[in-house]
Amino acid sequence: MPKDYSRTLRIADQIQRELADLIRNELKDPRIGMITLTGVEVSQDYAHAKVFYTTLHSESDNFLVQNGLENAAGFLRGQLLHRLKLRVIPQLHFIYDESIERGVRLSQLIDEAVASDRSEKEADNT
Repeated sequence: MPKDYSRTLRIADQIQRELADLIRNELKDPRIGMITLTGVEVSQDYAHAKVFYTTLHSESDNFLVQNGLENAAGFLRGQLLHRLKLRVIPQLHFIYDESIERGVRLSQLIDEAVASDRSEKEADNT
C-alpha cells in the first residue's frame, strides 16, 4: 500500500462507510432524513472524528438535522464499536459541509457573467 494512504485515512474512509450504512439502515430519527456524508477527518490519536455532511433540507431545517445527529452520536459510536476493530472509537463531531452550496452559487455567478458578456457582445455587434 502506498505511504500516501496512511492508516488514519483508511480509518476515516471506513468510518464514513459504516456511518453511512448506520444512518441509512439503523437510525430512525425523523429529524435526520436524507443526508450525505461528504467526508471524515480523524485526529492522529483517533480520539475525535469530524464527520462532514450535507442535506437537501432548507437552511432552517439544518438546525434540526444537526441536533438529530448530535443526539444520535452516542448510538452511532456504540454501533461503530461493534463494526470496527479499533481500540479507540473516536468521538463523533458532525459539521455541516457548505462546499456544495458554495459551488452551486459560484457556478450560477459564472453562468450569469457569461450570459451578460454574451448579451453585451451581441449589443455591440448590432
